[in-house]
Amino acid sequence: MKTPLKLGIPKGSLQNSTIDLFKQSGWKINVNGRSYFPEINDPDITCSLCRAQEMSINVENGVLDAGLTGLDWIAENQSDVHVVADLVYSKVSARPARWVVAVAYDSSIKRLEDLSGKTVSTELLGYTKRYFAEKGIDAKVEFSWGATEAKVVSGLADAIVEITETESTIKAHGLRVIHELMQTNTQFIANHQAWRDPEKQQKIEQIVMLLKSALIAEKLVGIKMNVPQGQVEAIVSLLPSLNAPTVASLYNKDWFSVETVIRTDKVRDLIPELLKNGAEGIIEYPLNKVI
Repeated sequence: MKTPLKLGIPKGSLQNSTIDLFKQSGWKINVNGRSYFPEINDPDITCSLCRAQEMSINVENGVLDAGLTGLDWIAENQSDVHVVADLVYSKVSARPARWVVAVAYDSSIKRLEDLSGKTVSTELLGYTKRYFAEKGIDAKVEFSWGATEAKVVSGLADAIVEITETESTIKAHGLRVIHELMQTNTQFIANHQAWRDPEKQQKIEQIVMLLKSALIAEKLVGIKMNVPQGQVEAIVSLLPSLNAPTVASLYNKDWFSVETVIRTDKVRDLIPELLKNGAEGIIEYPLNKVI
C-alpha cells in the first residue's frame, strides 16, 4: 500500500477483547506501556488507541481511516461514517448490550412518561436527550462522569440511563429497569474517503473477513473419532456439520475416522451419545477461523 491504513483500537473495556480477536485473526498487536500507538505485525497498518466514545468522530474527520466502536457511540455522536460490519463479541454474556432506563427498586416511577420533570443521569447524553425529546418527555438529562448507578442511591438523580448485558450491576445497586432505549454491539467503521480508496478498502475487507471468521470459530469446535464399520451410519446421523462429516478409512482396519465441526454448546450432550453408539478415541479441538 502507498500509505498504511490508520486503524483505531478501542481503549478501555473493549481493548483486551479486541486485541485478542485480532490475534486469533492473525494480527499481533503490542501495547507498550502508556503509548497510544501500539505495534502491529503488518506494515500496511498503523494502530492508535482511541476511546470508543470518540472513535466515530476521529474516523469521520479522517484522523483515523477505520476503527472499532459501539453502535451506541456512533448514534451518540451522530457520526457520518461507513459501517462496514457488525462484530458481535462479548466475554460476559451471549445477550446483546442494552442501554436501559433504571430507577430505585422502590421508586414510584413505573413508566418512561413518569420521568417528566425528573432528573436522569447518563454518559449517553446526546442520544438520551434526543430520545426523550422525541417521546415528548420533559426530563432533565445530565451528564455522568462515571459510577452512574450510584447517582440514584445518593439522591443525585431520579433515574439513570446505563449500559448493561446481564443487569447484575444494576440490581446490585438496588435498581430496576423500566425501559430499554437501544441495543448495541461493536461496529467496524471506515472513513468515507478511505473506503473509496481501492487499496484501503481491500485492506479493510481483509481485516473484517478474518475478524468475522475468528468470531464464528469461537462458537465452534472440531471433533474427531474412530468408528467401527458397522456403526458409521448411526454415528453420522448424530453429527451436525457445516456440510457433511468427513469419513475416511483407517489403514488395514475395518474402522473409519469421522470428523466434523459443531457448536461448542452441543459437545457435552453429543459425546455420551457417540460413546453409546460405538465411537472411540474422541478428540475435541479448538478452531481459530471458519471461513
